[in-house]
Amino acid sequence: ILPVENQVRELDSKLFFACVAAQRGFSSMIGSRGEVDFRLGQIPRGIYIAKSMTPRSKKVFRILQLLGHELVGWDEEAVNTFALPEVYYSRRLSARTLRAVQHLFAWGEADAELFRNYPDYPGTPIHITGNPRGDLLRPELRPFYAAKADRCRRKHGDFVLINTNFSHVNAYYPVLNLLVPGKGKGLAKFGRAAIGMSREYAEGRAAHKHRVFAAFQKLVPFLHDAFPNLTVVIRPHPIENPTVYHALAERYPRVHVEKDSDNPIPWLIAARALVHCSCTTGVESWLTVTPTIAYRPDPSTRYEEPLPNALSHSCFELDQVAETLDRILNDKLGRLEGETQHRLIAHHLEGLSGPLASERIVTVLERIIDAGGDRPAPTRRERLEGRARGVRRRAWKFLKSQLKGSKNRPEFQRYRYPGLEPDDLAERIAHFQQILGHEQPIRVTRMADHVYRLDP
Repeated sequence: ILPVENQVRELDSKLFFACVAAQRGFSSMIGSRGEVDFRLGQIPRGIYIAKSMTPRSKKVFRILQLLGHELVGWDEEAVNTFALPEVYYSRRLSARTLRAVQHLFAWGEADAELFRNYPDYPGTPIHITGNPRGDLLRPELRPFYAAKADRCRRKHGDFVLINTNFSHVNAYYPVLNLLVPGKGKGLAKFGRAAIGMSREYAEGRAAHKHRVFAAFQKLVPFLHDAFPNLTVVIRPHPIENPTVYHALAERYPRVHVEKDSDNPIPWLIAARALVHCSCTTGVESWLTVTPTIAYRPDPSTRYEEPLPNALSHSCFELDQVAETLDRILNDKLGRLEGETQHRLIAHHLEGLSGPLASERIVTVLERIIDAGGDRPAPTRRERLEGRARGVRRRAWKFLKSQLKGSKNRPEFQRYRYPGLEPDDLAERIAHFQQILGHEQPIRVTRMADHVYRLDP
């Protein structure tokens, strides 16, 4: 059972994982996380792969337990996380949700260390396998994105890619930000992004993000004017409000905003260079060998995410950005290379050579099945309670979807997960099968809107 929260970030990798699993005899259910979770009581017992273990997952995890599903998981965001472990723990983990998970899959040793050092770590088995998102960055998977990268080049010519990372201060709805202005002169209220943070940290992080956000709004016209033969392509974070970027595109003819539902990898392959600050694409671009600049107008060991910046050419002033980008465009500078960068990648990302991360994960799932599963079959009473809780949760989510600014509103869910047509889904599966050399066909059955079943 493969729930997908952000289509741009997760869908391709989980679809690829489903293809690898199908070759080993597994059927998969894949689709929008909300729609998948609503149907947990309508499907046979299976293995649910959680994308996070945040405190907000406790209700779904309890439903999964009552229905007898095996529950394993990884943290989708652990490869690029907060500089302070205590902030990561308060935001991304809880003792209750972690106790419910039977197996953990780590991106690399760094991720495994975070799990082990969590004060309430219950001893859950940790498997350092890598992540399916890392599989898509391996050279042998690059052909999957070749045609899309070519389309990006044909559309924009030579372009510099700016991937933004300001969802904590420029979210689709203001209530999703770190802070929401209070009434009158009162203190700002915590937004959804600040859950689990101290007020001191949330206010400091918000101020930092606002400074960097303002600097990036100046960076765009600066690059437009400094490089007249270069297009500037902005790809906003999946849950950012793109209004400010569209306003820039209206003022500057060679600035374009690309808010599609596709993975960032083809854009990284096609770009002459990437500019970011603390963005996960700074890690991905190192693996696609894309020259990358971390523009850091407000450097901070407290608020910046360290890994992507450590893999990029750091620039602190606009003139430095221009000088570095000019060297890249003249083929005098590539990605940041050195012992430090290779050591960081090895520490954070397993599965970049040898067996695919997806294959390693499926091997663990096979062991779970061969051992008869870790969770006993539920009693009739437990199944009924699980289904009843699922119905109540769905009704509650529907009521919340009527509230202004709720992340459950249909328009926000469509923004985060636009979905794929069946033909597009089948085409992606066929392409993955071709690259993997798998000849066994995969049957695709639509179960609901944005939810599909894949059978070998």
